[in-house]
Amino acid sequence: MSLPAHHRPLYQAMLDRGLERWLAQLPEQLARGLDRERHGDLPAWEKAVTKLPPLPERRHVTLDQDTVSVEVALDDSRQRQCHNLLRALSPWRKGPYSLGGVFIDTEWRSDWKWQRLAPHLSPLKSRRVLDVGGGNGYHGWRMAGAGASFVLVIDPSPRFYWQYQAVRHFVGNTDGGAVQFLPVGIEDVPDNLGYFDTVFSMGVLYHRSSPLEHLSQLKAALRPGGELVLETLVVEGDEHTVLLPGERYAAMPNVYFLPSSAALCQWLERCGFSDVRVVDEAVTTLEEQRATEWMTFQSLADFLNPHDSSKTREGYPAPRRAVIIAQRPGG
Repeated sequence: MSLPAHHRPLYQAMLDRGLERWLAQLPEQLARGLDRERHGDLPAWEKAVTKLPPLPERRHVTLDQDTVSVEVALDDSRQRQCHNLLRALSPWRKGPYSLGGVFIDTEWRSDWKWQRLAPHLSPLKSRRVLDVGGGNGYHGWRMAGAGASFVLVIDPSPRFYWQYQAVRHFVGNTDGGAVQFLPVGIEDVPDNLGYFDTVFSMGVLYHRSSPLEHLSQLKAALRPGGELVLETLVVEGDEHTVLLPGERYAAMPNVYFLPSSAALCQWLERCGFSDVRVVDEAVTTLEEQRATEWMTFQSLADFLNPHDSSKTREGYPAPRRAVIIAQRPGG
């Protein structure tokens, strides 16, 4: 089978790591996820990445610091070219990145989230990781920087796919192909895969109309004894507290259930997880999520009540996020 060059590393990585069962589904999943008829801007994103200039082999890649960075010698002309092509992939929501001297100041300070959760993780060294709804892959690169042997980022957004490919262009093969990206959602993961040592789902659960189904899908992707890292919007309250917003929450139209942390722990236990614990809970600040020159649309400040920042503009409690860690029993 003839494969586009940017797909071959994904196929090889999954073949090398014992995911043959998934390989038969990949052609259809990739074709659907990168369908030009469904995503009118996709050709422009692909063109931007393919026009990035060839880079010298010698480069310094840093994946274990707040900014995912690639230091490589570029003259002023090529650096400007990279800047313009990377800007063509905007908005950049997760980061920050520094690529060939181009600093991408993303909407989210995703490094702050990583700082909060990293101390509570089982060591990622040599682990196989699934990052569900991983955006452009920022946290996936950080997972590789923490020693993961294989990180599969899945996210149905083709823009995020091409942002990942842009970062991959700079990283090259310095990570040994450890980080790969597939433009699908959790529902496209083969049933009862039972493969990954760690599964992350961050910023996804509140977008699911059937949250318990999502939790069960995450569990099915884990090997027995594997670890789930769940980050989502929550509200204050006891184990019976769940907010079901109206048409929009903080201007987002597809927000369904916002449980309290206590209720969410009960959901996880109901789905068969064990050792469920809340390791972080905090209100999202205007410093952590904001508009920048790389994301010029409205951001958190525009979604809060202008007279009371403790509430959204619809009158709901302002965004509060919790990180819960749990295990799939067995192993």
